Amino acid sequence: MKLLCSSCPLTKGGCGVIRHCLLLTLLFLTAKGALSTSNYLIGLGSYDITGPAADVNMMGYADTEQIASGLHFRLRARTFIVAEPQGNRVVFVNLDACMGSQLVTIKVLERLKARYGNLYTEKNVAISGIHTHAGPGGYLQYVVYIVTSLGFVRQSFDALVDGIEQSIILAHGNLRPGSMFVNKGEILDAGVNRSPSAYLNNPSEERSKYKYDVDKEMNLLKFVDEEWGSVGSFNWFATHGTSMSRTNSLISGDNKGAAARFMEDWLDGKDDGNVYSDKSHTESTERIPRRISNIIPEYNDKHRELLDLAASFQASSRREVTKFLSISRRVRSSLRQSDKPKFVAAFCQSNCGDVSPNVLGAYCIDTGLPCDFNHSTCGGKNELCYGRGPGYPDEFESTRIIGERQFKKAVDLFKTASEQIKGRIDFRHAYVDFSKLEVTIPKEGGGSKVVKTCPAAMGFAFAAGTTDGPGAFDFKQGDDKGNPFWRLVRNLLKTPGKEQVDCQQPKPILLDTGEMKLPYDWAPAILPIQILRIGQFVILSVPSEFTTMAGRRLRDAVKEVLISASKEEFNGGVHVVIAGLTNTYSQYVTTHEEYQVQRYEGASTLYGPHTHSGFIQEFKKLATALVHGKSVESGPQPPDLLDKQLGFLTPVVLDTAPLGSNFGDCSTDVPRNATYKRGNMVSVVFRSACPRNDLMTEGTFALVEILIGKDNWEPVYDDDDFCLRFKWSRPGKLSTHSQATIEWRIPQGAVPGVYRIRHFGASKGIFGSVRHFEGASSAFVLV
Repeated sequence: MKLLCSSCPLTKGGCGVIRHCLLLTLLFLTAKGALSTSNYLIGLGSYDITGPAADVNMMGYADTEQIASGLHFRLRARTFIVAEPQGNRVVFVNLDACMGSQLVTIKVLERLKARYGNLYTEKNVAISGIHTHAGPGGYLQYVVYIVTSLGFVRQSFDALVDGIEQSIILAHGNLRPGSMFVNKGEILDAGVNRSPSAYLNNPSEERSKYKYDVDKEMNLLKFVDEEWGSVGSFNWFATHGTSMSRTNSLISGDNKGAAARFMEDWLDGKDDGNVYSDKSHTESTERIPRRISNIIPEYNDKHRELLDLAASFQASSRREVTKFLSISRRVRSSLRQSDKPKFVAAFCQSNCGDVSPNVLGAYCIDTGLPCDFNHSTCGGKNELCYGRGPGYPDEFESTRIIGERQFKKAVDLFKTASEQIKGRIDFRHAYVDFSKLEVTIPKEGGGSKVVKTCPAAMGFAFAAGTTDGPGAFDFKQGDDKGNPFWRLVRNLLKTPGKEQVDCQQPKPILLDTGEMKLPYDWAPAILPIQILRIGQFVILSVPSEFTTMAGRRLRDAVKEVLISASKEEFNGGVHVVIAGLTNTYSQYVTTHEEYQVQRYEGASTLYGPHTHSGFIQEFKKLATALVHGKSVESGPQPPDLLDKQLGFLTPVVLDTAPLGSNFGDCSTDVPRNATYKRGNMVSVVFRSACPRNDLMTEGTFALVEILIGKDNWEPVYDDDDFCLRFKWSRPGKLSTHSQATIEWRIPQGAVPGVYRIRHFGASKGIFGSVRHFEGASSAFVLV
């Protein structure tokens, strides 16, 4: 009332103005009452999980040569909590990581129990990965997933556990009355089927029900705080995080991480025009200028004056600074937050198993012709067949485009979301041993029979890789025979028995991972399955990558149970989404028909041809228990193998700067009196040290600053911006010297002025002490 009436000119309007002011107040209270119909508490949080940006093998492509050496942009854990004021609550965490990890989940839950008691448990907490293939590996507990990272990497693991915990703490602290809205729509150009020959093996009558051979639908939740308004959105859409190729060495959230950054900046008013190329899209999203542009003076034609001003700021370096300097100068620093929490946008993964973001198709790099349809080979070789993204041959551009397409649809859905989420919150969770699960399936001609799943095993076609990242040697997709040489090599590790061979048919076993136990388990056997219900919105947490048709069948099966058992509750419809790669990781799940073809996805379906039927059976049990309010048995607990982990990554021993120089010095500075234009690349090289010494969590390794007035430098871009890249390198593997190259592709939204580039880092001394440093380039002019 105070805000409304303070604007009324009472000294001029007399009683008429008073009546007008009272009317405004009445309207305000009525409107607020309409917004207060929410019956949930909602809270969102986000925290840095970037991990080590050097020396660590990346998780996803299983390529020993893909070693992290810098940052494209940072990785985050984004969390929402939805609670009934006096009842149930659920937590969903979306990770800019390749997948969920059983060990990470176990340790996060232990911390939550110590902090909150039994408020957050394995039953109501889901931790899901977006499936970027450009994040540091070594954080899963089973041997087969950490071979290429030289075993367990504690720093990767700790960054995830710490970041997830902090994101949940923030979301919990932000819990306030609010509402949710759901919307959905199609994205036609962000994913294609990379194994179409396997998809075509599904029944034609089933395929005829669908317009596309991949799911094109995005499902979005909009979170609205009763007082603050819109505070976040989470969406689920199926496409692989493989826009960045296996030759990339910069940590990146790939297309989904990029989309999240674009949307958060758009909603927080920091969109600088850097990521958009489509004019119609720019208009449709009503782009807001970046925050910093509001305080930058107009220089117009004062070029000479700017050059003189820039010349007064030469390159410099300092030692013995604090990490706090890196955090405080960060563009999106929490130190600058207002009372309202920052907007959180998450782009979650769904049934992406056979969906590639390389939408131009797969081509042979030697001939330029399309790859073989059935085997994805070129002249019989899988190594030559690669998928092409929409920005081909620039993978960064492909990442931007696929990210932008998801962002664009999310904004449209966010702005038009009108179906309010209503109803109770509930959840069910169980652990299931998929190495020996009895599954009841229909028999041909009627009736049913009981079959069993198998101990985990990977087929020959697994080693062939995919068109997103081909394998090596003479492996190929669609191989249901194998060959004698690789069987001999396999037998040196473990020879599968007849029962296992028969169980996995027609998969020829390359690695019998489920029966390999030295030095500890090579693959999981016990998997978590989970259903989270928020009103008419239902999330199926699966620990795998379901293919398109496998996901459709699972969703339909659960939806049928929910609706048939509770028609009144879901009379307005129910939204069922699959959250892939959640809580742990067990590779792929195909349909029974796709499994017969033994493409990469079928060869990576661990528990045999009835894996998918097993998931449907067990999820239907959970769904039935959910709608009838019954409990379920928790099942056998998965192992905690933390104490058994072995890691062989060499630690950082010592950092040194060349004689006569200091950490933070510019070895390659901007040219004297340099002038740049939008679209130009600015590159500066600094004397640096290993980024593993300090991950700069919630801080930055790289920064672009603009000069305000005569001596005030204001941060405008950091290492979480798509336009700024931090590249780190050593002259040799055993060298104690290193350098950081910071590249800034000047975006179209950057304003004219005087700029400089800064680098923050930490070096390790001969006795193990870590000392922070920073350096700054000479100033330059943008016209």
